[in-house]
Amino acid sequence: MRVDRGFAASTFDVKALSVRACLLEQMTRAQGLRLKRLSKEAYQPDQYARNLTFDEAARRIAVLEAEIALANSF
Repeated sequence: MRVDRGFAASTFDVKALSVRACLLEQMTRAQGLRLKRLSKEAYQPDQYARNLTFDEAARRIAVLEAEIALANSF
């Protein structure tokens, strides 16, 4: 027996792909934790935000790590 849930399979597939694409674009939990720690260490708490993309989080992590390394070299 087939139950009609009120939506077409293709609509469900598109929504599932949209959700998956959105999740792939978000920063990972590990990135979030690392970014939060680095932003506190560098005294730049504004660098951390919960809604960053994966790429933006990676960029901010790299910048903060470079700044911390430079500060530690003195």
